Amino acid sequence: MKMYCNKYCSFLRLCGCIAVCFWCVVAVRAQVTVDAKIDSLELLVGEQTRITLEVSADAKAKLEMPQLKAGDTITQGVEVVDVAKPDTQQLNEGARLLISQSYTVTSFDSALYYLPPFVVKADGKDYQSKNLALRVLSVPVDTVHVDRFYGPKDIMEPPFSWSDWSVIFWLSVVLLLWVLMLSYIYIRFRDNKPIIKMIKLSPKVLPHTKAMQEFDQMKAEKAWAKEDSKEYYTRLTSILRTYIEKRYGFNAMEMTSSEIIDRLLKEQTNETLDELRTLFQTADLVKFAKHNTLINENDANLVNAIEFINQTKIEIDPKEKDIPDEAEIEQKRSKRTLVSMRMTLLVLTLAGVALLGWILWMVYGLIA
Repeated sequence: MKMYCNKYCSFLRLCGCIAVCFWCVVAVRAQVTVDAKIDSLELLVGEQTRITLEVSADAKAKLEMPQLKAGDTITQGVEVVDVAKPDTQQLNEGARLLISQSYTVTSFDSALYYLPPFVVKADGKDYQSKNLALRVLSVPVDTVHVDRFYGPKDIMEPPFSWSDWSVIFWLSVVLLLWVLMLSYIYIRFRDNKPIIKMIKLSPKVLPHTKAMQEFDQMKAEKAWAKEDSKEYYTRLTSILRTYIEKRYGFNAMEMTSSEIIDRLLKEQTNETLDELRTLFQTADLVKFAKHNTLINENDANLVNAIEFINQTKIEIDPKEKDIPDEAEIEQKRSKRTLVSMRMTLLVLTLAGVALLGWILWMVYGLIA
């Protein structure tokens, strides 16, 4: 019997412990905590501070936060400026919630304010936060020099900054050049002229043509009949040297007569150069040995020079290209670019207007 009673008592104690643990768990899960804190306990008149309200409760609990909005007063003299959106966090794997609500407050009267506790309802039951206090200080005032005051300041113009106007300046220069170019194109188009005037280039004079022209001039002047043989042969050999230099491509003007003949032997036969060799020898005797020549000898050397050029000349220079006539170019250009010039004028005009609008918009942004 005694053993039976001991077992019964042990069973009752075990059931009691289980019941106590169950009610403790239920109490913890149903517990609601409300806490309030303020960022600054002191501030000057007109300054602002923030009050944070934190509520921790069961996730299934029905909560009602304080219904405060901007313009309300927490207590006489303390005004709510702004109410932030509540921030909700889940705790214990979603079993509990932590809700944070911030209120920005201010005051315009210096005093020590008692802030009443915030009241939060959870499942119809009220829970309060702790009490808060806020001290508002007045702005220090110089009470000794009460007659010292300063009137309103004049409007100050902002200083000129080149960095603000440099872009506008250079865009204005571009616009000016744009307008000048557009005016030039319009005038050329109005006068039915090409934008770029074509200049007719004279065809290149072939070396033998130039030499023959100078020989013809010597004939007209009858230079062989003059008494000054040195001047005659100097002029004659200079024409030949110039022709040889342009025809064969070596610097004949800086070479002696024998060097020229030796260089020409690589291009011509010896028979072709016999008369030219005689001409250069006679010229050297006249210029350096004061040799006197007869009129018929001078005439014969001129004929020999002409004969040498006729034997070695090239009628067509393969490097030269035909240059079309200027009138033909003008006519083709006027027909080909009539439409393109109109389109160019239109595009340039629209681009200039757009650039002008951009400059005006930038100026307005600086002075507005």
